[in-house]
Amino acid sequence: MSALLRIEHVTKEFSISRTESFPAVDDVSLTLERGETLSVVGESGCGKSTLGRVIVRGIDATSGAVMYNPEGDGGHSAGSGREIDFLALKGRALRSYRPDIQMIFQDPMSSLDPRMTVFDIIAEPLRATRRPRRQELQRRVREIAEKVGLDPSHLRRYPHSFSGGQRQRIGIARALITGPKVIVADEAVSALDVSIRAQIINLLKDLQDELGLSYLFIAHDLSIVEYLSDRVAVMYLGRIVELAETASLFSRPRHPYTEALLSAVPQPDPDASRERIVPTGEVPSPTDRPEGCLFSSRCHYATELCRITTPPLQEAADGHLSACHYAEELPLRGIAGQPAATSAP
Repeated sequence: MSALLRIEHVTKEFSISRTESFPAVDDVSLTLERGETLSVVGESGCGKSTLGRVIVRGIDATSGAVMYNPEGDGGHSAGSGREIDFLALKGRALRSYRPDIQMIFQDPMSSLDPRMTVFDIIAEPLRATRRPRRQELQRRVREIAEKVGLDPSHLRRYPHSFSGGQRQRIGIARALITGPKVIVADEAVSALDVSIRAQIINLLKDLQDELGLSYLFIAHDLSIVEYLSDRVAVMYLGRIVELAETASLFSRPRHPYTEALLSAVPQPDPDASRERIVPTGEVPSPTDRPEGCLFSSRCHYATELCRITTPPLQEAADGHLSACHYAEELPLRGIAGQPAATSAP
């Protein structure tokens, strides 16, 4: 069976003048399987949120395709027997498939219209795509509100009446109202308190099990990513530099940038010690990216080869992809902080 979603060579460039532009997302290819959580991680500015917005058609891609396969997944257009390029759809065709791919935004306050009641916020996507009768709309909104832990008696209130966690539940309900199969969650818990964050993460997992959802989870908190994800893609300056199953990536990273990210993950044991790996220098400007490997200007392991030749994203181990010339030789440390190899280039 083919993947539910195939992101193929997606690029998004932003213009900085009439003659200059830079790629915020640069030739990214990923697959999302049915029922899977694929996390995309990286520093602020790496392009992960831009990728999410391109996928849901919040902004237009410069090039590339997002192939959606609704066959057999219970989607609104199931049974077509073929993949559809979601980025190429227009008009009625786009309205037909848009309910299947929805988004949860980072800030639960700024993403909600303060002039609309909670009922209207949740109902808006359904009104835009299906135009249901009044009784059906009311039933569906109440049903979704209860599913995400909201009190249906509060649906006529406005967003300012709710806490941050409750507002994020409203955002989740809005994303679920159309019955999607793919949810792009863009930093969906980063603006919440730690205790509320745990509640929302558990809610997302429960909803995934109950509704058969597939998540593209955009985040920077690697402890949450480890708990929630089946696979993890690491982005740096708009490109995927590593992609692997979660356990493999956390225990044996194959790219120096991933090793640096993992070294910053807090450990629950106060007596445990682990050396923090801090990349040298500043993140290069997207308008003046280094030649060769994009990470070469900050990498402790970089050689002359890294500075002149761009490494392809290729298999370094079984199902483990890395864009590093020395992915199989470097003694990179995983989350346990222990070297996984003894040789270096």
